[in-house]
Amino acid sequence: MAKTKELCEAIAQDIEFVALQGQVERFLEDDAAKLQYQSVHERGEELHQKQQAGVELGEREIQEFESARNGLLENEVARDFMDAQQNLQTLQQTISKYVGMTMELGRVPEAEDLDQSGGGGCCGGGCGCG
Repeated sequence: MAKTKELCEAIAQDIEFVALQGQVERFLEDDAAKLQYQSVHERGEELHQKQQAGVELGEREIQEFESARNGLLENEVARDFMDAQQNLQTLQQTISKYVGMTMELGRVPEAEDLDQSGGGGCCGGGCGCG
């Protein structure tokens, strides 16, 4: 447990991690960016549900969604948040993969171990299920 805490401390003090956290905090403090993000996200979910139900999307609603999404991507705070969110998720998956493989192998995985693991298990998420 002590080594796990050391790892967590190292992550929390990492300059890049701190910068990503800062981008998330900046977004959370910007009500307009949050509202814009939520609106685009909800509209995207609605359109996805329509497609799943077999409803053909109209050209106008597709264009409106794309316009809203492009506007969101032009918002620096929202764009930085989405990039940070993706980078944090990738970091978490990578750490999980390393720890999972260490437990499976009984040693620290090397580059070739990671290459041989493919997608990281049956689900491809590095969860250790494979």
